[in-house]
Amino acid sequence: MAKKSSPPKNKFFGFASLFVILLGLGVVLAAGGFTFAASQETHDPFCASCHTQPETSFVERSMAAQPVDLAAFHTPQETRCIDCHSGVGVSGRMQAELLGARNALAWYTHTAGQPAQQTVPIDDANCLKCHQDVVQPGFTPTQTVAIEGERRRGGEEEGGLNHWHEDMARWQANVSTAGACTSCHPGHSTSGTPETGFQDTQVTRQVCNDCHRTLGEGRGD
Repeated sequence: MAKKSSPPKNKFFGFASLFVILLGLGVVLAAGGFTFAASQETHDPFCASCHTQPETSFVERSMAAQPVDLAAFHTPQETRCIDCHSGVGVSGRMQAELLGARNALAWYTHTAGQPAQQTVPIDDANCLKCHQDVVQPGFTPTQTVAIEGERRRGGEEEGGLNHWHEDMARWQANVSTAGACTSCHPGHSTSGTPETGFQDTQVTRQVCNDCHRTLGEGRGD
């Protein structure tokens, strides 16, 4: 009886080689696409190019002579959209890139909602990439921002202390609904002024009271 002939080995190796080549090409294209997107997202106008409102207004504000929100205040310090909208390290940047890719796909397939809605809040870690020192015990702000009407610790003005930054982690450890950096420091709100650090004083007072109510110190009425 004649034996069945097995497929030639060179045919198998041909398919394997083709697979490796295609896989390598995919990796190169993915890496190239990521690198290109990463380079483009260092330019704020590119971030607004796939959006209508409110991103276009945010970028326009950043180009104004006088800042009207906290994000625009950061512009002269060469802070870009991607600096605040990406997390820590390579993994944080990659997460931002993947979100940007999803948003770009939605835009080009005409499925993006308008006006655009923020789906991923700015995490404290994003802010602390540059502002880690403010949560350290004994930190003295170089610019004092006074929130009028708030007093604590021997009648001192609330705005003259740094206890809210020092105690924030303790507040967050107690309740899941605790505030975050952006609770008092929203990047694009125009409710504040340079004198208040672009904070909405009514909102900040409420955040202060919520924290004091949880920790049981000072105000909380």
